[in-house]
Amino acid sequence: MKKDEPKSGVGGRQVPVEVVVQQAVKRLKLPKPVIHTSPDEDFVQVVHVPTWMWVEHSTWGPVSASAAVEGTQVTATARPRQAVWSMGDGGQVVCRGPGTPYSDAYSPKASSPDCGYTYRRASLSVPGRAYTVSVQVAWDVEWHGAGRTGVVPGLVMSAERRLVVDEVQAVVTR
Repeated sequence: MKKDEPKSGVGGRQVPVEVVVQQAVKRLKLPKPVIHTSPDEDFVQVVHVPTWMWVEHSTWGPVSASAAVEGTQVTATARPRQAVWSMGDGGQVVCRGPGTPYSDAYSPKASSPDCGYTYRRASLSVPGRAYTVSVQVAWDVEWHGAGRTGVVPGLVMSAERRLVVDEVQAVVTR
């Protein structure tokens, strides 16, 4: 047997590396994204005020898993590529990273440097009086084993929550 050949399975049949890749990918425990916003997601968002969005940073990082069958071992490593946010009012935002949590280091009027949205309409006229916001994190999976490498595209983890968006009316007095 040559060094790079897969070992024989039961009855002399070879286990295709693709079978082992599928097992390694199934063992990946990709985290469900946790949605955060500023203003805080538990409070009202405000029309024409930038909303900062991010997923919990502990859910944004490489995840690996291995599988072995009949001497063929494969390791799969998934890395988050982007977060696609559907804002509930028809808007969509694509963020290349997890987003930046808001802090006092930024002006209250500032937009997020990498993942934000500004609502133009209140949610109070939609059913439930809130927009359903969702995020889908797309993961790229690279694998190596049995002298080969490859990519498995299309793994997605998602989360959603409701956000109330309201208008703030100003009254000018002398």
